[in-house]
Amino acid sequence: MFRGSDPINMDAKGRMAIPTRYRALLEEVCASELVITIDMKSPCLTLSPLPEWKKFEEKVAALPAMDDLGEMLSRFVVGQAKDLQVDGSGRILIPTELRGYAALDKKLVLVGRTQRLEIWSEANWNAEREKSQDNYRAMLLDKESMSDALKNLSW
Repeated sequence: MFRGSDPINMDAKGRMAIPTRYRALLEEVCASELVITIDMKSPCLTLSPLPEWKKFEEKVAALPAMDDLGEMLSRFVVGQAKDLQVDGSGRILIPTELRGYAALDKKLVLVGRTQRLEIWSEANWNAEREKSQDNYRAMLLDKESMSDALKNLSW
């Protein structure tokens, strides 16, 4: 559903325009109703169409009550989630506390991750991309530590 990356500017009020190529799709799949929250692994935010978010929420709710990872996901990812609506100008308003978590300023990068989008500060995205490229190159040299799924992945 979502792929590629887009440089985006955020205005002083914390509004970000959704790229035109996603607007009709979002209207179709979720009536432009989205959920935004923190990403626990990276300094970015995730933006999900409401139906996709509900699937994730159901999986978290089904985790055993004493499961530490389930507790963390419920408390921090679900607990900090906010409902958003794309406005008539194709923008969303990123909540202040979430902007702070991801160190968002004027220059952002929106990254498609199939069923969701990630919102990165440009600086954090560039650092993450460089780190990931270095890690990927190292993994290619050490095929023994690579999972079978990755060994068989080709395109």
